Amino acid sequence: MKNRILLLMAALAVFLQINAQDVNDTKVILITLDGYRWQELFTGADSLLIANKEYVHDTAMLKKAFWRETPEERREVLMPFFWNQVAKMGQIHGNRPLGSKVNLTNTMWFSYPGYNEILTGSADDLRITSNAKKDNPNKTILEQYNNIPEGKDKVAAFGSWDVFPYIINEERSGVPVNAGFEVAKTNLNEREKFLNELQGQIPSPWGSVRLDAFTHHYALEHMKKEHPKFVYISYGETDDFAHDGDYQAYLKSAHNTDTLLKQLWEFTQQDEFYRNQTVFLISTDHGRGTEPLDTWRSHGSKIEGADQVWLVAFGKNVRSMGEVKQQEQLYSNQIAPTIAKMLGISIAKEAKGQPIKL
Repeated sequence: MKNRILLLMAALAVFLQINAQDVNDTKVILITLDGYRWQELFTGADSLLIANKEYVHDTAMLKKAFWRETPEERREVLMPFFWNQVAKMGQIHGNRPLGSKVNLTNTMWFSYPGYNEILTGSADDLRITSNAKKDNPNKTILEQYNNIPEGKDKVAAFGSWDVFPYIINEERSGVPVNAGFEVAKTNLNEREKFLNELQGQIPSPWGSVRLDAFTHHYALEHMKKEHPKFVYISYGETDDFAHDGDYQAYLKSAHNTDTLLKQLWEFTQQDEFYRNQTVFLISTDHGRGTEPLDTWRSHGSKIEGADQVWLVAFGKNVRSMGEVKQQEQLYSNQIAPTIAKMLGISIAKEAKGQPIKL
């Protein structure tokens, strides 16, 4: 009997050790596509916009590239990685006509409040009321992970918008943030040196947002070199092209971002550190309008539907559900608590959201 008890205890110890390793070995890549509508994600190019010369420079070219007869065909040609691969291995939430709803809990419905909610697990409508470059008084999940021994110096953030150092509160948090028109600065490899040079030579259409290719490749090179366990990447072009009223560039940017996401996924599956240990969570900071038609360019509390967002998850331990077709209500404030659970840490008590069962 004594030997049997000892064997059971040894087996339990091994099980607990393996389970703990499974949690601690999990890597998380959180990604946002600024202001990308659920309408395009789930139905592809908008029939009211793709041939509208007010928003499209070359309607014939754009229709040839992205117009197909059915919504399923249109979304697949627009975002082939999402619908040919992610839909088979993960979960895509937010197709509202099918009953799957994802919403903001903040009432501002624009970027800084949206990112604060995603990254902290709670809206802060009293203090986060603009996109001004003010340090976030709230602690993001990035900061919380960076401030414990398991996560110290294993976190990194990259964004196209130059407000991210303030949203993440880079100085207080200690989380390195490469955003806006910042260059890579430490332990540079040859590709980073080239990116630094190239970024200064290719002008962005906007004063506060760089082109997403730079954000993407700075992030990818850092992952290859430093292997952080928790990475945040925010692509920004879709929002700014929409504000410009350029539907042609908006669609092309979404299509390009789909390709960048595929590259990230393929890298993680080839790299020993990330392979089979990485979870991808992808969402957006806010939606956009639909009616009147011109409100597709805008968002904010006065734009109906700008609180409607979406969520995509795939990778380690994420159940394969594809496009979710059941009644559900998720919120952006659940993303940070979900990440905390994946990383095996406790979320700050201020967080209002509950972890999503993925």
